[in-house]
Amino acid sequence: MTTVRLVKPSELDGDVLVIGTVPGPRKGSAVFSPGKANIAPAAVKKINEALAASGASGKVGELVSFLGAAAGLRYTTVHAIGLGATEMNTRERYDALRDGAGVALRASAGAKKVVFAAPICSAEAVLAASVGAQLGAYQFNAYKSSAPKKGPAKAVALVVPDPRDPQSRAALNSSNTVADNVCFARDLINTPAADLHPDDLAQTVAARATELGLDVEILDEEQLVEGGYGGIVGVGQGAADPPRLARIAYRPKGAKKHVALIGKGITYDTGGYDMKPAMSMGPMKGDMSGAAAVAATICAAAELGLKINVTAYLCIAENMVSGTATRPADVLTMYNGKTVEVNNTDAEGRLVMADGLARSAEDNPDVVFDVATLTGAMVVALGDQTAGYFANDDELAADLDTAAKQAGEPFWRMPLLEHLRPSLDSTVADLSNIGGRMGGSISAALFLREFIPNGVKWAHLDIAGPALNGNAPYGVVGKGGAGFAVRTLLRYLDGAAQS
Repeated sequence: MTTVRLVKPSELDGDVLVIGTVPGPRKGSAVFSPGKANIAPAAVKKINEALAASGASGKVGELVSFLGAAAGLRYTTVHAIGLGATEMNTRERYDALRDGAGVALRASAGAKKVVFAAPICSAEAVLAASVGAQLGAYQFNAYKSSAPKKGPAKAVALVVPDPRDPQSRAALNSSNTVADNVCFARDLINTPAADLHPDDLAQTVAARATELGLDVEILDEEQLVEGGYGGIVGVGQGAADPPRLARIAYRPKGAKKHVALIGKGITYDTGGYDMKPAMSMGPMKGDMSGAAAVAATICAAAELGLKINVTAYLCIAENMVSGTATRPADVLTMYNGKTVEVNNTDAEGRLVMADGLARSAEDNPDVVFDVATLTGAMVVALGDQTAGYFANDDELAADLDTAAKQAGEPFWRMPLLEHLRPSLDSTVADLSNIGGRMGGSISAALFLREFIPNGVKWAHLDIAGPALNGNAPYGVVGKGGAGFAVRTLLRYLDGAAQS
C-alpha cells in the first residue's frame, strides 16, 4: 500500500503537490486555500494565476491539474482539489478532503512522493485525508502479467502544523488500519470467482482473523446439513464447490456491549434456475461484498482494539445450476425451523442470510447488522453510489446515520412497510422467498426480519449499488470492489464502545 506520514510545513520535497482551492471573489473562479505549508507568497501568486488559466472554480469534487513549472514550482505536477465554501474542521470539509485526496492520488499514479498541502488542522482532518489518499491510490494488479507503468504512488506526505501531535499520530495510525482492511475487502471482491470459491473465501478470512488472535469456526457442507442450515445448503447444493459458514468472534477484555455482523457471501451468482441475463452475470463475482465487509470490519475492530464484543457470520455459497440445484417451488427448512418456499432461485441472498441471522441469536447480541448486495430494486431506488438500510429501532437508525456521515459513506433509511408483509405468505410453507414485484427491497427486508428475535435491535444494509463500481471512478472509489460499509460499521462500533 501507499505509505502516509506526517511532515512539518517546511518539508515539501516531492514530485507531485496537492493543494486545496476555494471559490474566488469572481463567479466561477478559484483561489489557493492556504494550509500550513511554507509556500512562498510569489509561488502562491503564480498558483492563483495557473488556477485562473485552467478555469478552476474551487467547487467540492473538482480536480484541476497543471505543470509545476507553470507556477514556478519544482514539482512535475500540481493537483488542485476543490474544497468549496466548507469551513475548517466541519464534516463537509472532512468529506471534501477525503474525496479530494482520493481523486488526487488516483491522478498521481506513478509518482514517488506526493506532498499533500491542502489545509489539515485537526486529527479528524488527518484521518480523512490519509484514508482518502490510501483508498484513492488503491490498484488491483494481481492478474496483470507485468507491473503497470504507473503503479500506486509510493508515499504521501501530509503537511500538518505539528507531526508529533499525539492526536494526529493516533489518527494516522487509525487511518492505516481502516484503509488496509477496506483494501482487504476490495481484494476479495475483485478476485475472480474461479479463484474464490466458498472454502477459499472462508479460509482467506480465517487466516487473517487467526493472525489477529480471533476465534474462528468454519462449518463445512456436512456440518451445515447436520446443523439444519437449510438456506445455505439449499443455495449451495447446485455448485461443485460446497457452501461454508464462517463464524469469527472478537472478545476484548472489559467489553460490555455485543454486536453481531452477518454478511452475504455468494461467491458467484448465476441466479440458479431463474437465471440472470448475460449482461448481469459479470458483476456477480462481487455478490460476496457483504461478507467481505463484515470480515474486514471485525479484523479492523480487533486491530484498533475497540472495546466491544463483535461476532461476524459469513454466509458463503455459490448459486449455480446443475442437476442437484434447488428448483423453483422447492421448500427449505431454515436454521430456526421456519420453512421457505423458493419461488425465485435468484432471491438466494436472503436465504443464506436468514440462516446467519437465526444462528446469531444464540450469541445474544445487543445489536445485529446484516450487510448484503441483496436487491436490484435498491439500485433502482437510490442509484449505484448510495446504499439503503432498514432498521427496527429509531435510536439505532440515528446512530447508524451518524456513523455513515462520519465515515463519508452515503446511506439512506428505507421504510419497513407492513402492508407488503402479506406478499411473503406461501400456501405451502411458512414464507415465500419473494414478495410482489413492487417494493422488492422492502419485502426482502421484511423477509429477513422474520429471523430476528423479538426485542433485538437490527439494521439491514442493502449495499447492492455501491459495492462494486462498474462505472467511472469517483471520490475514494475506483473501478471494481469498493469495500463499502466497512468504514461506517467501524465508526458505529467505535461510538457504541464509548457510549
